[in-house]
Amino acid sequence: MPDQVGVREPLLTDDADAAPERAFEQLGAVADAVLYEGYLLYPYRRSSPKNRVRWQFGVLLPRDWVERFGPVAPGISGSADSWYQQTECLLRAPKDDAVVRLRVRYLQMQHKQVEDADGSPVESLRTADGATHLSFDEAIPRETELTVPLAELLDGGRTVDVGAPGGDEYEPLPGDAGRIVRRHRELRAATMVAAEPLAPGLFRLRVRTENTSQPADPGACRNEALRDALIATHTVLGGEGVEFVSLIDPPTALAEGARGCRNAFTFPVLGGAPPKSADGEGETGPAMLSAPIILSDHPQVAPESPGDLHDAAEIDEILTLRTMLLTDAEKAEARATDPRAARILDRVDSMPREVFERLHGAIRSLTPAASSASRTSGRSTGTRASTGTRASAEARSAAPQAHRETLTPEPGVAIRAAATATHHEPSVPEPPAAAHSASPEAQHRTPAPDSATKAPAAVPAAHRETPTPEPTPAPPASDPVALVAPHEPPASGPTATPQRPAWWQEGGDEGLSPTTDTVLVGDVPLGAGSPVLLRPRTRGADAQDMFLDGRSATVAGVFHDVDGSVRLAVTVDDDPAAELHGWYGRFHYFRPDEVEPLATTGTPAAPGRDHDRLRRRPQR
Repeated sequence: MPDQVGVREPLLTDDADAAPERAFEQLGAVADAVLYEGYLLYPYRRSSPKNRVRWQFGVLLPRDWVERFGPVAPGISGSADSWYQQTECLLRAPKDDAVVRLRVRYLQMQHKQVEDADGSPVESLRTADGATHLSFDEAIPRETELTVPLAELLDGGRTVDVGAPGGDEYEPLPGDAGRIVRRHRELRAATMVAAEPLAPGLFRLRVRTENTSQPADPGACRNEALRDALIATHTVLGGEGVEFVSLIDPPTALAEGARGCRNAFTFPVLGGAPPKSADGEGETGPAMLSAPIILSDHPQVAPESPGDLHDAAEIDEILTLRTMLLTDAEKAEARATDPRAARILDRVDSMPREVFERLHGAIRSLTPAASSASRTSGRSTGTRASTGTRASAEARSAAPQAHRETLTPEPGVAIRAAATATHHEPSVPEPPAAAHSASPEAQHRTPAPDSATKAPAAVPAAHRETPTPEPTPAPPASDPVALVAPHEPPASGPTATPQRPAWWQEGGDEGLSPTTDTVLVGDVPLGAGSPVLLRPRTRGADAQDMFLDGRSATVAGVFHDVDGSVRLAVTVDDDPAAELHGWYGRFHYFRPDEVEPLATTGTPAAPGRDHDRLRRRPQR
C-alpha cells in the first residue's frame, strides 16, 4: 500500500534524539532548491527560448521510451534521461533497533490549457479585467515517505509505491470569457530499499526508484513523453540510531567500502551543518541528500537569499537586479506564465532595501590577523572576495599598514618603454579613463597609483630590476590628495614624481596607458605587440587558462590593478577569432610571472590604429 504523499509526521519525540530529526528536516531547503532548479529561468517568460526546453535534471521517463534506441549507460550525471535512479551509501548502525527513514520527491508535469468561451484551446486569452492567461506546462510536487527498521532492510528489503494519480482541474475565467483546464497523467513508479552487511555495525544501503509507467506513444517527442515522467527526482535519507558515511571524504578505514558504492543518475552527499573542526579522518553525518545535481557535502542555502529564483548557479543579486529592470510588458507576461514567476516578481518589487543590500555579498572565511604573512594570505582570499571598491577604499583609509602592503608590486614591475639611452614617449594623447577597464572584472579594478619606474637604458641589465618602493603612509580620508605616488628615479638621478590622487578619485589613473606601458619579465620589457609563451601557474590559475599552457600569444596591453599588481592582456596566436577578439576588446589575462618572452628583447608595437582602437573601445 503506497505511503501517503506529502505528509510529514515527526519521527522522533525524545529531545536527546532530536539532532538527527533536525538534520533531516534542515535538508528541506536544499531539497526544494534541487526540486525546482531550472523550473523557470530568468526572464521567467514563456516566450523566452530557455523556457521552451525545460526539465533537465533527474528525469525518469518510461523505460520503453528511454530504451527505444538501446539501453541507457549508467553514470552519476542526473542530466541524462533514464528510467531508474539508484543510490548506494554506507551506513553505520551500532544498535540492532536502528531505523531508516527516506523521502522520495519529484515533480509531476501538469499541462495548463487556456480555452475560450467556445471551449476551443488557445495559446493566450485576455479577459475583461485586463489580465492575460497563457497556456503553459506547470508541475505538481510529489513526495512519499517511508520509515522502516534496518533489520527488515537486511531481510529482503521493502518496495513502496511512489507513483501519483492523474486528474483534471477546471478554473473558470472572469466574465465567462473561457476557462483554464489543468491535466496530469497518472504516474506509476516504485522505490526499492534494501541493505547488506559489510562489517559489524557497517552496512551498504541501496535505494532504487524506477518509472514503471507505459508511455502513451513510445515514439513521441521528449516534450510529450515528459507527461509520463518523474522530474527532478531525488531522495532524502535519515533515521534513528544511524550514521551516514561521506562518499567524498570517507574515513580511511571505510574508503574501500565507499568506492564500492554504485550510484546511477544521482549522487549522495552528507546533509546538515559541517563539523566545526575537521580531524582529517573523514566525515559522517545523520542525514544524506541524493540529488541528480552533484553537490558537495553539507550543501546549504545562503541565509541572505530571500527566496528561490530557480537558478542556484547564478548570483541572487544579479538576477534580482535584472528582474527589477524588466519592462512592464515583460513582467505582465511573466506573471501570466506561471504562479511561481508571479511570486518572484512580487518579492523583487517589494524587497526592502536592507534585504537587498545583504545580497551584495558576504565573507565567511575571515580569521584574525596574526602576522604579516597571514595578512598577505588573507588579502589574496579575503580582500578580492570583498563586496566592492567602496569597501576596499574604506579599508585603505582606515588601515595604513594594510594600505602600505597593497603598494608592493607583484613580480614584473611596470616600467615606461625605453628603446634608447634618451627616454622617448610616443606623442599620442593619453586615453580616457574608460579605456583602462579591460573586462567586467577589470571594470571594478580602476588602475592603482603608479608604482612604475622609468628604465634607464644606460644602466646594466643586472641593475634594471626596479626595487620595491618604500611604503608611504596613507593620509587621512579627508585629505584631498589621498595617495602619494612612490618615488620614480629617472636616468639622471632620484627625483620624486608629482603627487597624484588616490585610485578611487578622479584622475587617479592618469599617466597609465595600457598600450604604451611595459612590464619587465626577466630582462625583457613586454608591452603591446610582444610575443610571449603562456605558462599559467599550476596552483591558483583559472581552469580555462590551463588549456592555454604552452600556447604562443601576443600582448595587447598592460593593465594595472587597484592593489598595485599588473596583468597582461593577450590574444592567442592560433585562435581563429584572435583578430575579432582584439577588435572587440576581449582578452585573456595573465600575470607577468605566467608568461615567457619569445624574444630576447622586447618588441612593443608602435602607436597606431591598433592602439587607437584599444583606447576608443571600452573593454567588456
